[in-house]
Amino acid sequence: MAKYRVVKAFTDLQDENHVYRVGDKFPRSGRAKKERIEELSSKDNKRKEVLIEEVEDK
Repeated sequence: MAKYRVVKAFTDLQDENHVYRVGDKFPRSGRAKKERIEELSSKDNKRKEVLIEEVEDK
């Protein structure tokens, strides 16, 4: 299972306005839908910025 980290702080409008800060894991609990991951890891979102990135397991 892939893991994701926040690279730009944002307020998640689909998660009760939870504020994610740089370095936080995403999602904060459970699993996010593939479409949501794709949206936040690209510029295809309201902010037009990459907000999360995949973290490689060590």
